[in-house]
Amino acid sequence: MSYFTDILKVNPVEIVPGVRIRTLWGDKVMMSLIETDPHTDVPEHTHPHEQAGMVLEGEFEMTIGGERQTMKRGMSYVIPGGVPHALYGGPDKGLVLDIFSPPREDYKERIAQSIDPAWEKTEG
Repeated sequence: MSYFTDILKVNPVEIVPGVRIRTLWGDKVMMSLIETDPHTDVPEHTHPHEQAGMVLEGEFEMTIGGERQTMKRGMSYVIPGGVPHALYGGPDKGLVLDIFSPPREDYKERIAQSIDPAWEKTEG
């Protein structure tokens, strides 16, 4: 087993329309490289995981716990578990590095099984 990986060789998985993740994880931490299309939103949501991130490219609006901030390259954030947050895409593509602890099982399942996003599934 190698301890090194080129995250750009990890197949991206779409988590909401226009948002793709490339994800690696260990026992207690998960890293996701997130690519967003222009004007793409991630609806407000919560999860029990702590989340920290940094903007690598692009500009967008982000709301965390009701506080809204314009995020630009180099800016970072920390979201405690259970706090509502959302992203409102800007005019350009975005690239964000997110760190989760503990790892998100839902992301691990989507990566491992390469399943379609849940909103595209219909019951028979």
